Amino acid sequence: MINSSYLNSRDYTLLNVKLGSVYLFENYIVTEFKEGVDINFENFKEVAEIINRQFSNRPFGFIANRLNSYSIDLTDAKKFNTHFPNLKAYAIVVYNALTQRVFEIENHFFEFNRAAFKDIENATEWVEETLLTSS
Repeated sequence: MINSSYLNSRDYTLLNVKLGSVYLFENYIVTEFKEGVDINFENFKEVAEIINRQFSNRPFGFIANRLNSYSIDLTDAKKFNTHFPNLKAYAIVVYNALTQRVFEIENHFFEFNRAAFKDIENATEWVEETLLTSS
């Protein structure tokens, strides 16, 4: 569950998928993936379908609330970059130095507008502001 009074006061839909939890808000998605999963383009398709259904071609934000440790197959980065051209803000919430370092490595592979934050409130504010200015 999202530990944020700000987000919990907003309307959202919670979906449980194979990779973890997906929270759908009007203009962005928040994910909390399970400990130890290895995310690749193939097993992300369930989430991709949710994103496409929710946002279609309109701009959206993505907040990865990395409460758990998991990996992303960086050889699939190009597929992710191509598949989500309307992703305008990708925030990651980091809870330790290792996750911060992983974020820095991932930045070399992903072309999204990305930023790391220490709490979900600041991540959400950044995503909302970025979406307002990119419209």
